[in-house]
Amino acid sequence: MTPRTVESLAARYGAAYKWYATVAVMLGCVATVLSSTMVNVAMPDIMGEFGMGQDQVQWLSTAFLAAMTASMLLTGWALAAYGPLPPYLAALAAFVAGSLLGGSSGGEETLILSRVIQGAAAGLIQPVAMVVILTVFDPSRRGTAMGIYTLGIVVAPALGPTVGGMLIDNYSWRYIFFLGVPLCLLGAVLALPFLPRQDRRETGPFDLPGFLLLCLAVGALLAGLSNGQRQGWDSGFVRLALGASACAWAGFLARERACRAPLLALGVYANPRFLAAAVVSFILGMGLFGSTYLIPLFVQTVQGYTPTEAGLMLMPAGLAIGLVSPVSGRLADRVPPYLLIIAGLALFAWSGLLMTEAGTSTDFWTFTFWVLLGRLGLGCITPALNSGAVRVLDPGQMGQGAGNINFMRQLGGAVGVSLLSVYLERQTTLYCQAFNNLQTGGHAAADALDVVSLLLSRAGVYDDVSQALRPEAVYHFLSEMVAAQGRMLGFRESFLLTAAVFAVAIVPAWFMRRGGRTKGAAR
Repeated sequence: MTPRTVESLAARYGAAYKWYATVAVMLGCVATVLSSTMVNVAMPDIMGEFGMGQDQVQWLSTAFLAAMTASMLLTGWALAAYGPLPPYLAALAAFVAGSLLGGSSGGEETLILSRVIQGAAAGLIQPVAMVVILTVFDPSRRGTAMGIYTLGIVVAPALGPTVGGMLIDNYSWRYIFFLGVPLCLLGAVLALPFLPRQDRRETGPFDLPGFLLLCLAVGALLAGLSNGQRQGWDSGFVRLALGASACAWAGFLARERACRAPLLALGVYANPRFLAAAVVSFILGMGLFGSTYLIPLFVQTVQGYTPTEAGLMLMPAGLAIGLVSPVSGRLADRVPPYLLIIAGLALFAWSGLLMTEAGTSTDFWTFTFWVLLGRLGLGCITPALNSGAVRVLDPGQMGQGAGNINFMRQLGGAVGVSLLSVYLERQTTLYCQAFNNLQTGGHAAADALDVVSLLLSRAGVYDDVSQALRPEAVYHFLSEMVAAQGRMLGFRESFLLTAAVFAVAIVPAWFMRRGGRTKGAAR
């Protein structure tokens, strides 16, 4: 291929070139982020079709995020070696293949494998898109550029469950895998003329040992976390998995410090403001993907909503983010980014705190408003965080910095979904056990059984009064009541945990203002 630079393309296509390139990469970005969240509303249907439990079905989300986390670190090497176009096209092709595999899968193993392929492709597409947008826009308008980028990484997760719910209710859960294919194909068609490309450069060998250590570290960590509640935190498998993860992380960090061409440029973390931004990005990922996992699950399993209704609950929030994100991006060019980030974190924490009052009788629009507050907070955080993180780095570190920020957000998402799934299951079990213990030896349960038995008899369910005395259906009914209350309180505890984590994130966000100014940058 003949090399093409941003300058030569801008001279050919004029001032509109930056928009052509932005649309080309955002199509792929939107397709990948939609796929990362649409599956959440499909989990009950997939569990029913394949007989999967909650501990298994959560891998549809965590496998995607884990693979994405690892492949994101390919960005720096791929961009340096080939430029944006070849890795972007290769990732789009892989994503299409994974989507077709998932939509036609006949078992849970194939389905999870398809999510791994999709996640690995998405991990390259998103940071490449971020770097391209930052490159084609003038440095003075990078806040605006990040506002546009945010439309893909924040609005798509908000709208994904809505679109996915409609496809599930009207067709099948399999169509959620096919939705991103046309977007990827169109993105590839536009990328061919508008993305920069270069001849293969000598950048040193690819850090394969570091990549394998990272995959082991992330995979073992998630395996240990997801099996801790079911097998016991002191079980041999969980101890082995967490121990292997700790050793792999240590080996990975040691390898990256010694490697001449590392996947993860640890030098950027020597900048205190960038380190603070990375911590906030990790927590942002936990909240964004964790809440997107919890909310559709809550409204379907506790409140009895359909997949479409569960998705529609996020629609107003997605539309609001579409309005707020560009405004937040422009503000990030004019005010210190940490102020916008702190405001966004406070809004999201408040949203999570309000959700701790949610129950079976919570009004649809009340809960929708609570979700809206949190998504407005995310719209404030993301453009300011991306812009504030890269502007404190040297120009030569921009690609690595963008990759690191995306890496931390996705790692936070993978860990957050896994931890929240475990925490939800644990708290639900504890509450159910507590309710059962309270009923043992008391009169409350006996009175409830007698009342339900009498109601069933009067309703004609049992013709003989003697048969209606404590029948099996009555015990089942009481058991379902206890389980429902346990699930509801387990979700409340999970929402409270999310709120607490975001409140704690205000501390590192405050430290983003420390360490002096970067020449020519805002505070």
